[in-house]
Amino acid sequence: MSVLDRIKEIDKEFEAEAGKDITAAGLDGMRVKFLGRKAELTGILRSVASLPADQKKDTGKAANMLQRKISERLEEMGKRLAEEKRRDRDEIDVTMPGIAASPGVPHPLTQVMDRINDIFVSMGFIIADGPEIETEFYNFEALNIPLDHPSRDAFDTFYIEGEHLLRSHTSNVQIHLMQNTRPPIQAIMPGRVYRPDAVDASHSFMFHQVEGLMVDKGIRFSDLKGTLSGFCGAMFGKDTKTRVRPHFFPFTEPSAEVDISCIICGGKGCRVCKSSGWLEIMGAGMVDPLVFEKVGYDAEKYTGFAFGMGVERIAMLLYGIEDIRFFYENDIRFLGQFK
Repeated sequence: MSVLDRIKEIDKEFEAEAGKDITAAGLDGMRVKFLGRKAELTGILRSVASLPADQKKDTGKAANMLQRKISERLEEMGKRLAEEKRRDRDEIDVTMPGIAASPGVPHPLTQVMDRINDIFVSMGFIIADGPEIETEFYNFEALNIPLDHPSRDAFDTFYIEGEHLLRSHTSNVQIHLMQNTRPPIQAIMPGRVYRPDAVDASHSFMFHQVEGLMVDKGIRFSDLKGTLSGFCGAMFGKDTKTRVRPHFFPFTEPSAEVDISCIICGGKGCRVCKSSGWLEIMGAGMVDPLVFEKVGYDAEKYTGFAFGMGVERIAMLLYGIEDIRFFYENDIRFLGQFK
């Protein structure tokens, strides 16, 4: 068989395959078969130079024309396949079942923090914010926490470089606020805090706090009790009882722990409240005069109170959650319960 006859046979083979239903993968196979480096037609084009002089012109012309024809046909077939794919994608089968929407919801900690903020804002408090990377002055010294206090040890605080650290409470915001604002002050400070605690069911190295501060002339401990009693009733239910117990904090004097009647058993005694009928929820007290001296307030003229609570602690009580780690694991089965 002459080379010209073989070119005609290749043309017939191509037409036969091109007339079939072809897929994208099949189209790539045809391109390799008829136009690839090892294709027979490619070999013929390479051998034209070695043919006798009287055959070169006709053979070269026929081979080049077939190569151009195959290339153009394959390009057309590719465009047709792409158009069919686009059309199939755009078509909507109204008989198919719909895809159920799964809208996201705020994280449970966000919901609880927003609820806490809303209650205090309704009482006339503003929301203040401050840096999470802090100096020892704002995190310790201005709050009357001495150098030998255990909380200043590297085992209890994330030190970064020099005097800089990750704040271990949001009390630092109180100092910034008092330095830049003259009384009266009535503010809460929500935010993240950091302590190098070993992670377990009740501890995390990062958690959330909401602290509060009120400073003015004539602020008394009874104002503190009334404010926190109102908050606990709004947060946990109007029948919730509160009590304060003597305690010690370096930055308040007198200091107290605040308890509420157990929201699980109603104060009768259960496993959650360890049969006491009470649950500890926050620390509080009257601002120590030494703190006022650090920010330039006249302790003879002004008094104030401060309080602080853990958001995770409140959320665990509200929702009956026994392991703090659930809040940080991003398990959609857990988070989906708080719609």
